[in-house]
Amino acid sequence: MARSSAKRPSRVGPATSPARPAGALDVDALLDDPTTGIIVCCGSGGVGKTTTSAALALRAAERGRRVVVLTIDPARRLAQSMGIGELDNTPRPVSGVEGEGHLDAMMLDMKRTFDEVVVSQASPEKAKQILANPFYIALSSSFAGTQEYMAMEKLGQLYRDHVVGGGSRSGSNAASYDLIVVDTPPSRSALDFLDAPERLSSFLDGRFVRLMLAPAKGPARLMTAGFSIITNALTRILGAQFLKDLQTFVSALDTVFGGFRQRAQKTYSLLQADGTAFLVVAAPEPDAIREAEYFVERLSEDGMPLAGLVVNRASPEPAGALSAEEAMAGAERLRTAKHAGSDGSDGSDARHEPDSLTAGLLRLHADRVRMVQRERMLRDRFATAHPQVPAAVVPALAGDVHDLDGLRRIGSLLAPEG
Repeated sequence: MARSSAKRPSRVGPATSPARPAGALDVDALLDDPTTGIIVCCGSGGVGKTTTSAALALRAAERGRRVVVLTIDPARRLAQSMGIGELDNTPRPVSGVEGEGHLDAMMLDMKRTFDEVVVSQASPEKAKQILANPFYIALSSSFAGTQEYMAMEKLGQLYRDHVVGGGSRSGSNAASYDLIVVDTPPSRSALDFLDAPERLSSFLDGRFVRLMLAPAKGPARLMTAGFSIITNALTRILGAQFLKDLQTFVSALDTVFGGFRQRAQKTYSLLQADGTAFLVVAAPEPDAIREAEYFVERLSEDGMPLAGLVVNRASPEPAGALSAEEAMAGAERLRTAKHAGSDGSDGSDARHEPDSLTAGLLRLHADRVRMVQRERMLRDRFATAHPQVPAAVVPALAGDVHDLDGLRRIGSLLAPEG
């Protein structure tokens, strides 16, 4: 599926309120908006996407939404922070959620999702044959791009089967959701799932696959003769069983994945709809901000609705109004006074010990002020280049987030009151 060449402006979600400065992201307005059905958190690795996704999902649930958060990150941080022993392909309820909402969490199981596609699209006998095929086992377990294909499939399944108004066919897990929060893989591969339908279509329409699927097309004798030459050569090189397994797998591709391709295209369109909101997550570092700019530009090119930028782990403003220059000047004066007043006796260092500590604290203050200034400059540059993108800044915490209280804290920092 080729992406549309028309460049749509990115929809920017509710950005400001009278109590917030211009350019500030109003996270609560985004979460409370009943038309927001999908929130996708994307960004480079190590910027806190998993924590941000979980915090947003928890905050939305505690504000009355029925939420499921889907992580594609293989790390187990989401399960740990939500008090769940193990996350898998099935939504698991999160206990301890306050308020009238509901929260489930799950982690993409690539192999299981692939198996579900096969079982749903093929007859029982055909499905059994495919699931046992060595080429299928390799493809579904470790083939490059499979995770992104299955992320698109699982998101589509959740929306079709569980979103309010879409019905449910999952038996005991029949809870409906009105919001899906998606945590994506790290780095630029976070957007690879947007390309899944196009890459899959290119593969299925490739010459080798067409040849294996329809050897008798075209002039019958010529095609049959040509195909026999190819298969005989492959048989000698690879062995008869290898070629048989390959032909069996390829013959199943169109039956099984034709439906997936259509569903993936529908999910792609769903991601472009107004009910979806993309949040780009970054850290206040040059490389992460550059990656954020890449995501913003790519989302704009694809016509994806961008809600805003979240900058995690920002250095907190140091107390007091002392500038970095003033702090360093004070530290230098104390250092000079110490050396000028020392008489070399055993007690001289002890007398100046408090001054040394003060000088060290002044230098530390200066370093903190300069770091805050550098981070602010990075954010200002981003805002100048992308003035249409509202932002939320989350200050760094003293420790890691490992429970619901920590996630609530992150949520309150994402959406400060007033």
